[in-house]
Amino acid sequence: MGKVYKYGDNVDTDVIIPARYLVTSDPAELAKHCMEDIDKDFAAKAKPGDIIVAGKNFGCGSSREHAPIAIKGAGVACVIAPTFARIFYRNSFNTGLPILESDEAAEKIDAGDEVEVDFATGAIRNITKGESYKAEPFPPFISKLIESGGLVEYVKSQKG
Repeated sequence: MGKVYKYGDNVDTDVIIPARYLVTSDPAELAKHCMEDIDKDFAAKAKPGDIIVAGKNFGCGSSREHAPIAIKGAGVACVIAPTFARIFYRNSFNTGLPILESDEAAEKIDAGDEVEVDFATGAIRNITKGESYKAEPFPPFISKLIESGGLVEYVKSQKG
């Protein structure tokens, strides 16, 4: 369960992690600057397990995998949006950041709500409002990627 940080449509990767911080790929360092151009206090306020809820086309812009790494490094448990930019979608799973598509959840969840997510069933529960929403559960392979911490760690675990 986590507190929600809510953003609008078309949040691009340069807002998620500004280009001036791309001198590192260290998750802890990137996390310090996550979302700062849209929410300067995000990195200081976000706690492990918190959730980002956003509008359509989250993660548009450049293809940098630093964006999901920064979000995950900030302790965010998942991102919920109606749609994600294609490359961000792929990079999220490749880096082990869970993302869920749900029009209803993105519309009805407000900033500050306490939300609980069950990735196995796709159930999203808004504790604050006493509401439930649905997203597609992850296929088994995607679940394994996320549990492993991303594609590289998954491949390492399959060797030997």
